[in-house]
Order: sequence, then C-alpha cells, then structure tokens
Amino acid sequence: MAGACLALAGCGRDGGSTEPEAPVDPNAPPVGSLAWAIAGAWRADGRPRDRWRHPLETLEFFEIAADQAVVDMWPGAGYWVEILAPYLARGGGHLTCANFQVQRPEPGDDPSGGNLATAQLVARFRERFEGNRRLYGEISMSEFGPTSGPVAPAGSADLVLFMSQLHNWMAAGIAEKAFEDAYSALRPGGTLGIEQHRAPVGSIQDPAAADGYVQEAFVKQLAAEAGFAFVAASEVNANPADTRDHPFGVWTLPPERRSAPRGAAPNPSFDHSPYDAIGESDRMTLKFRKPTA
Repeated sequence: MAGACLALAGCGRDGGSTEPEAPVDPNAPPVGSLAWAIAGAWRADGRPRDRWRHPLETLEFFEIAADQAVVDMWPGAGYWVEILAPYLARGGGHLTCANFQVQRPEPGDDPSGGNLATAQLVARFRERFEGNRRLYGEISMSEFGPTSGPVAPAGSADLVLFMSQLHNWMAAGIAEKAFEDAYSALRPGGTLGIEQHRAPVGSIQDPAAADGYVQEAFVKQLAAEAGFAFVAASEVNANPADTRDHPFGVWTLPPERRSAPRGAAPNPSFDHSPYDAIGESDRMTLKFRKPTA
C-alpha cells in the first residue's frame, strides 16, 4: 500500500491526492484593489486602450474608494464599467450605470426606427454586465436622456463620472440636464469627475460640439451654473500630439478611426497612418465638488 502511495504523484499523508499549487506572482496587485481590477483578465479587449486612458491615475485623481456609490453616465460599451464593477463589488461599494434613454414607442410609430439600435445596444450592455454577477456584482441600471428621471436617488452618490460623453450631450441639447442630474444624485461633498476631448484654448465653442471637442472653460461654466465648485485639473490624459484638425472630427483618431462622414460607407483608400500616429485625443480631466452647504 505504501508503494502504491509513493507511485501517486502528490499523494498526501492522509492518502488523498494534492495537486501542486500554482505559483503566486509576488508582483500581482492585491485582489480587490483598483490595480487588480485594471489588470483583470476579463479586460483583454479594453486593456490596449489603457496607455491612452490611464485608468489608475484618472480614478485616483477622482479620489475613488472601494466602498463608494458611483454613477457612470452613458457607459458606452463598458470600458470603465469592467474596472469599476469588480472593484466596487469587492470593496462594499455600489455602481449605477445611467445608460441611454430608450424612448418608448408611441401608437403608430415605426418599430424599426432609429431607436431600435439604441435599445439593442442597451440590451447587449445589460446582458454582459448583469450576466456575470459573481464578477461584476449587483449593478443598478438607470437612464439618462431628454426626459429621463433621476439617474440615482437624490443625495446617494459619492462620485458621478462623465467619461468622454459631454460632446454627445451638447449635440443632443441635454448637457445642462446632465450636470443638474449629477448634482441631484451626489451627496453634499460628493465628486463629479469629467474626462472630455479638449478644444484649443481661445477657439470658438460650437454649441453642438460637432467635432467632439469642448472648451475647458465651457465645461467649468456649465458645472458652475449647476452649482458645482471646481477642485482641480489633471493633465494625465493630455496628448500634445493631437492637432484637433481632423477630417472627421475626433472620431478620425483611434479607437473609432472614421474614414468617411457619419453614416457613409468607410473609405478603403483613406490613409489612417497620420492619425494612428497621434493616438487617442487630447483630453481634459477635471474634478468638481458638490458644496456641503
């Protein structure tokens, strides 16, 4: 019997099999830390953008903590959600995603209208992030749009994020509403964090931000009008190589790499190389606070 035990690789003293443990990487970030969430294997698609979006430095600048209530407004495909959700789920915090408002059809509306694509996008987002609660935790889902209600219960959030979406709200005429809804959701002393494609100083601000770029002074003005106090700016997402002079606006640059006007078929002969060399856009990173009194 003893010989049989010796013949079994890894046989323990009690006769049970013991598989060799996988080596522990001494340089791996602690499980549950922000660095751990950023390095997660589930982020294989998003990680190549980290060199431009600087998730660790950006979120630390916004003073995020694992036990906070955070609202991500218009999370898009979920670049930030795949970091925020696991981090907050393990730290006792909570994430709310205020996605696109899906307009409910009126009697007689064409069910195949443009609203269908938005509904499908939101459905895919929910399927992805609600389908793996072990990793992402319990994410609250709300809406933001022209006629939407609160993005989160009043005074419940520690941090609200506007991550490269302000130009879209300007185009839709709901930028002021975004600031008002964020202000309502935040507790006194809560933080509004904004990352946004930055227009050159001194340029004339297009109210619809058709090229995707927004004046930093204009963002501060909108925040102040909603009641926010400016705290600080960071250059962590600056890109001096971005000339902002691109044929299809900011979308000419990675990651979208547009080669034709919106709605037109891609141009196979378009030379992406000078725009790929620039990388992602020059972006402001601003921190505001809801006053405590």
